[in-house]
Amino acid sequence: MTAESTPESGIKGESATNGPRRRASRRARGRKPRSEHRRALILMAWTAVGIAVLGGTGAGYVYFRLNGNIRSVDIDQALGTARPPKADNGSENILVLGSDTRSGRNRKLGGGADDGSARSDTAMVVHVHKGHRKADVVSIPRDTLIDRPECTDTKGVTHDAASGVMFNSAYSTGGAACAVKTVESLTGIRMDHYLEVDFAGFEKLIDELGGVRVTTTKDIADPDSHLRLKAGTHTLDGAQALGLVRTRHGVGDGSDLGRIQLQQAFVKALVDRVAELGVFTSPKKLYDLADTATSALTADSDLGSVERLMSFAGGMKGISSRNMHMVTLPVRYDPANPNRVIVEKAKAQQVWDALKNDGTIPASATTGSATGEAGGVVS
Repeated sequence: MTAESTPESGIKGESATNGPRRRASRRARGRKPRSEHRRALILMAWTAVGIAVLGGTGAGYVYFRLNGNIRSVDIDQALGTARPPKADNGSENILVLGSDTRSGRNRKLGGGADDGSARSDTAMVVHVHKGHRKADVVSIPRDTLIDRPECTDTKGVTHDAASGVMFNSAYSTGGAACAVKTVESLTGIRMDHYLEVDFAGFEKLIDELGGVRVTTTKDIADPDSHLRLKAGTHTLDGAQALGLVRTRHGVGDGSDLGRIQLQQAFVKALVDRVAELGVFTSPKKLYDLADTATSALTADSDLGSVERLMSFAGGMKGISSRNMHMVTLPVRYDPANPNRVIVEKAKAQQVWDALKNDGTIPASATTGSATGEAGGVVS
């Protein structure tokens, strides 16, 4: 099944809805939006890794339990040597992806048939600068039209190249390996690591963290995501956090690009919350958090153990929300189909060049690109 035909559904009893997504417009408010819990998936990645580093410090049982939670995929074996070269400037690039397999716990939240397939609608390229004191995060909209390269998945099956398809079709076609190859083809940058998070543990994780504090500058009211927030400061529980990162019509112009802006703001709040907790004083709380986080995580084989995650996460603990620069891939709406976006190639190249050189993304790279008009609503 291609991403374009993927059934969507709501949470807490909502039924699945189909049909084309509307562009960011108020005219679309009368239509029931596609429920997109998996949009929340990316927000667990920083927390999952950060908690995993703490989880390995316990007794042998804890280590092996957490180690057994982590799923891994051999990206290097699937992609071979025809890839961009590794950076030699001390930086690292990680593709963080969200998936919504329709089996197990995700069946209840995601809805739809348990057909054994998985989709991904959320992707971020995380560039960790030399010294691991700051990071750039580039969100790639799911509806971006791209040329998908031929790719071989981790089962050895080769999938043909395709032109003018949605970005998220890469994962639904060939899984993690195809998603990584597509991003490397799009950016010209080698992905040193791959992290994938499913959304089943998202709500539980936020609750175990004791909620995440955000400030909203406008009222948010979206019955489709079951979220109502007055302007002001709130400590969101898991259900509210899930509602915030999936809301589209509740704020801004109703677009997926606007939803990305909300997600990016929430990521920063989530990072602050984890930093706020510091080294947890309760062993049980520590274990519960680590168990939830690692259960939701799939990593490339190089990170597929608690020990490797410990080392990786240990090098990232110094990155605070103030040192995270978050942007969206420069795009414009497709004049032939307002439900799709097209890469602004010259501007996008400025972004990728900056990451390749471990430099600063210039403001000119994102100025004038399509946005969802939800910037600044959440901080």
